[in-house]
Amino acid sequence: MNIDIEKLGLRELTALLSAAEQRKQLLAKRRSPALVRRKAAALAAQHGYTIEELFGDQPVAEIAAKKRSPRRKPSKVAAKYRDPDNKRNTWSGRGRMPRWLAQKTKHGRSATDFLIPGLAKPTARKTNSIGRRTLVKQG
Repeated sequence: MNIDIEKLGLRELTALLSAAEQRKQLLAKRRSPALVRRKAAALAAQHGYTIEELFGDQPVAEIAAKKRSPRRKPSKVAAKYRDPDNKRNTWSGRGRMPRWLAQKTKHGRSATDFLIPGLAKPTARKTNSIGRRTLVKQG
């Protein structure tokens, strides 16, 4: 942190000096890390432990750090849309629309034309209002 004291006014310089003095007093009150380490080792030995038994091989900072829970894998979803030209091209309706479907809807066809009969209902769009009727392709 670089502070250009030439640009500070009287009020800012006074605040900076008081903050520096408070920090200096705090650091003066603290004990050295070596002394604290010796006291912790002595206390652990008094109760029959070693520091390694209490904290293991990892540093104390890692023990205190909050561990994140692993992310869940997204569940598999059945396909709702299928390309009639290539049966391997399917889409679940989640995420970005695939290129094959975007290309065909660009040329005037509707995404509901590619619904898998009997299995799927169209994916709701954000522009649809609640309660609006949607068409379901029957097989």
